[in-house]
Amino acid sequence: MIVVGVGVGPGMLTEEGIAAIQKASVVYGSGRALELAQKYIPKNTPIDTIQDYKNIHLLPADTVILSTGDPMFSGLGKFATENDVVIPGISSFQVACARLKVNLTNFSCITAHGRKEIESTRDELIQEVKLGKNIFLLPDEKFGAIEVCEVLKELLVEADVYSLEELGYPEEKILKGSLENPPKPESDLYGLMIILI
Repeated sequence: MIVVGVGVGPGMLTEEGIAAIQKASVVYGSGRALELAQKYIPKNTPIDTIQDYKNIHLLPADTVILSTGDPMFSGLGKFATENDVVIPGISSFQVACARLKVNLTNFSCITAHGRKEIESTRDELIQEVKLGKNIFLLPDEKFGAIEVCEVLKELLVEADVYSLEELGYPEEKILKGSLENPPKPESDLYGLMIILI
């Protein structure tokens, strides 16, 4: 199979990703991923939504699986085997750094999204902040801006906290907050950026 990152929002598919989509025998993806790639999928190419993520590695070699953002950042690249191809996409982390004009270096990327054990995400956050790293975090409903700010207050650090919502879409919104006054995202589609002061 070929896992193609479609980017975090419209217009963020790479030329390599487009070429793979145009040659695919069949294209699978989530509703949002299919929407982002729709104009590049040939009319006669079968399209389907993914029902069982754990078995996608069994699909034929010329099958394209669409992954939102970048497949290797909390995406479907984790299901790729050594015989599969992974084509990167523009991630929410890259777009967040560009929007805030911060260098990608000295960052740790963490995901809470879809994790059953939020405690491990919390521990990872603590470890990386103690190392002096800025953080880009994909939150979960159980571990969002408020919970992250509580952890940071316990560590007695100072930081600016940004909520970056709907990146790449017309409704994109960036909210700046502090540990005492965390940003309050209005969308489920957001990331958190923590810049240590």
